[in-house]
Amino acid sequence: MMILHINTKDQKVVEVSLKKDGEVMASLSQENEYGSQVLLPLIEKLLQTYTPGVQVQKQTRSANCANSNWKILTGIEVETGPGSFTGLRVGVSVANALGLSLGIPVNSKKIEDNLVY
Repeated sequence: MMILHINTKDQKVVEVSLKKDGEVMASLSQENEYGSQVLLPLIEKLLQTYTPGVQVQKQTRSANCANSNWKILTGIEVETGPGSFTGLRVGVSVANALGLSLGIPVNSKKIEDNLVY
């Protein structure tokens, strides 16, 4: 199972990673004053990096989910807080849109889920 993990809890830093069986296979992050503007291009770059034989077609408005590099995804995991309200909202919106367009499940993950007591 290849899971796309989206973390937009900090409004100015976007982090995306690919996880296979719980292990991070590839990860990218980018600082930007407007994190929402870099999220989809960052996901496309991550998928292109992880699947180097697949060409990503340049899109002006939206991700081209017909490209085969998107087809490696079997699910999406998105951070849901705590964090920047706007940043989280952007991450959840993109995750839901991708999940719907690709026909794959979207799961939420709270930051506390990562803590060990």
